[in-house]
Amino acid sequence: MSNVQQDRHVQDDWYPNPIPDNVEFGEGFYCESAQVFKKLVSKKPGAVVFGKHVSVYAGCSFAIGKNGRCTIGDFTLLNGAIVMAEERIDIGSHCLISWGVGFADSDFHPLEPAQRLIDAQALAPFFKGRPPRPKLKTAPVIIGDNVWVGMNAVVLKGVTIGDNSVVAAGAVVTKNVPANVIVAGNPAEVVKKF
Repeated sequence: MSNVQQDRHVQDDWYPNPIPDNVEFGEGFYCESAQVFKKLVSKKPGAVVFGKHVSVYAGCSFAIGKNGRCTIGDFTLLNGAIVMAEERIDIGSHCLISWGVGFADSDFHPLEPAQRLIDAQALAPFFKGRPPRPKLKTAPVIIGDNVWVGMNAVVLKGVTIGDNSVVAAGAVVTKNVPANVIVAGNPAEVVKKF
């Protein structure tokens, strides 16, 4: 059972488009609106793969680049999260992802000042001499099972969060988090062990 109809439209959805064909989902998938896939650029099969009984609420956004991929495990709930994958973001099973959480496997712009100037020109739609974008650095984000990520937390490129851990509201996670801990702050640090 799911609220996604045979034609891939979400039942009672205000958004007119169906869920894209390269989004896969298991039994019991709940999606509040197909609008969450508006920023899905990838045309590759399996660009986003959801397990069984995953819940995705309308405030979410899956901004998956042309080479990006995202997997979400069974019984995970996403409520207002932004998933930005140029390479790969994997979220485990039984995770709770709150409002305003951001996952990013790239900086999305160069860190070097001269390269940022070029990037700004490359992103200007009506600039006649648009250069190509500079190459961006990416590193996968891996979220273990039974992880809770609190409201407005940010998980940056290359980070792995271990099973059963909690990321406190507003935390900025810049390095790996071991299993069975709570992290908080900017940058996030371990504040409690289970």
